[in-house]
Amino acid sequence: MPQNFGPTLEGDVDRVLFDAQALQQKCAELGAVIANDFADKTPLIVGVLTGATVFMADLVRCINIPLELDSIRVSSYGKGSTAGELRFLKDVEANLEGRHVLIVEDIIDTGKTLKAVTENFMGRGAASIAMCTLLDKKARRVVEMDVQYVGFECPDEFVIGYGIDYAERYRNLPYVAALKRSVYE
Repeated sequence: MPQNFGPTLEGDVDRVLFDAQALQQKCAELGAVIANDFADKTPLIVGVLTGATVFMADLVRCINIPLELDSIRVSSYGKGSTAGELRFLKDVEANLEGRHVLIVEDIIDTGKTLKAVTENFMGRGAASIAMCTLLDKKARRVVEMDVQYVGFECPDEFVIGYGIDYAERYRNLPYVAALKRSVYE
């Protein structure tokens, strides 16, 4: 994986796709819809670490009903594992039995990992599972799934910022941007 980083984070940006104002507006819109949909429930909001952290922090401040927070860190492959085999590096602490779960993701690509997480949570007795993603990259989807809350359709580009990284860099950019090809090719 090439890492041809420039001297500044901004210098590696090809172009901004969604600026800070658009992201905040989308969080407000999604938060209002989620609050309405879960008005008679206390949802368990589960963020997928680490990419969804920034989005989830902004999103939950826009959901004006009681809720609980938790997080997971998963790997769909690793040393000695085959692609698609789900490993929880950090699992939820909450008991999922009878809970209404909203999984918050930064970007949905193939959908394989999120589908496996959903199946795992249902097998553990969740009453319902809904998905919320900041970015939906349908061009890469290989698993059919129903994503109830989508921030933006994502172009088929390498994106960074607002929690999304490349080699652990760029998460702190206040916007979502396309990364210059020269950085990763």
